[in-house]
Amino acid sequence: MQEFSQGISAFYADMQDYMKKITLVSMSEFGRRLQENNSKGTDHGHGNVMFVLGGSVNGGKVYGDWPGLEKNQLYGPGDLNVTTDFRDVLGEILKNRLGNANLSAVFPNYPNFKFRNLTAPLTAQNNLPSLAERVRLGVAA
Repeated sequence: MQEFSQGISAFYADMQDYMKKITLVSMSEFGRRLQENNSKGTDHGHGNVMFVLGGSVNGGKVYGDWPGLEKNQLYGPGDLNVTTDFRDVLGEILKNRLGNANLSAVFPNYPNFKFRNLTAPLTAQNNLPSLAERVRLGVAA
């Protein structure tokens, strides 16, 4: 976690002039089980965490619902229950930060998005960098 936080901090410091136009998402599909396996380790799990940083992110709080750690609150034989689908988070970012309302093209067969007001919609002040800015930053697609 220390290496991760230092990397994010360095990125934020380096991009400070552009942060109002950048949205950074860190996520992993690699959750961990809550209970030890037979070799005293933990196996791949179900629930996980996502971090979102940048312009027009309504930050400073945790989004999601805590599922609890009681046996009847876990998924399967010992995994955290997922309470926020990653497509809800990424879909909201696509819609609000990239201006792409055609979410079914990106996430087919996922029709019921549940946004949490994580990000503010695009405005002239918080829009994405121009192509020239992205080229200069080395992030042009």
